Amino acid sequence: MTSGTASQIAYLARVLKAPALRDSAERLAATARDAGWTHQEYLAACLEAEVATRGAHGAENRVRAAGFAARKTIEDFDFDHQRSVKRDHILHLATLDFITARTSVVLLGPPGTGKTMLATGLGIKACQAGHRVLFATAAAWTGRLTTAHRAGRIQQEITRLGRYPLLIIDEIGYIPFEPEAASLFFQLISARYETASVIVTSNKAFSGWGDIFGDDTVAAAMIDRLVHHADIFSLKGDSYRLKDRDLGRIPRPAATTPRDAQ
Repeated sequence: MTSGTASQIAYLARVLKAPALRDSAERLAATARDAGWTHQEYLAACLEAEVATRGAHGAENRVRAAGFAARKTIEDFDFDHQRSVKRDHILHLATLDFITARTSVVLLGPPGTGKTMLATGLGIKACQAGHRVLFATAAAWTGRLTTAHRAGRIQQEITRLGRYPLLIIDEIGYIPFEPEAASLFFQLISARYETASVIVTSNKAFSGWGDIFGDDTVAAAMIDRLVHHADIFSLKGDSYRLKDRDLGRIPRPAATTPRDAQ
């Protein structure tokens, strides 16, 4: 490739805002000559490089915008420690068929059993597949909805959130809901029923949700909408975060030898 042609490609790529095309054109030209590619094959390879780069950048932007508390992937999950969920079931969820079907996922279990990590891993998979995702704790979602309600724009906010194929609501059960917040939360879940997906994590079984929301009727209606089209997982076992900690044990004194006793 002559310097004039390289400069022209660089200029045209800049106008098209296609930096990967600019960077790959010369490299792929050499490969095309050596491999005997047709002009069409060379053009397709250049365009594929640009599309792949844009896809990677788009996925990264979606992950950042989602607001994950940490970056945890399904591949990072320790299925050997957490045996109450089957690897195959989670890997099937990771195909994201549930988002296409507009169904939900509910992860229940004690603290530290991997609920948030699985929810985050599925959320990151969704971002990488081109879906817009929002992640927040139940307390943060409550704050967002309450602010919108008091500003007189709760319906606009719920409509805006409806444009996200996946919302992740983490840590239901750690903080009880005030009546107003419980009502707003129900509106969000009800609006997404059969229209968009939700992943919910909670440290409480469904039988305890009446206490969380302060109203058995509201809790029952919410559970009904969540579980009608949902994959539900009950995680069991000890906290993964504490698996290598020796908590509550009194250390044994070191054994003494006759020489130590002298």
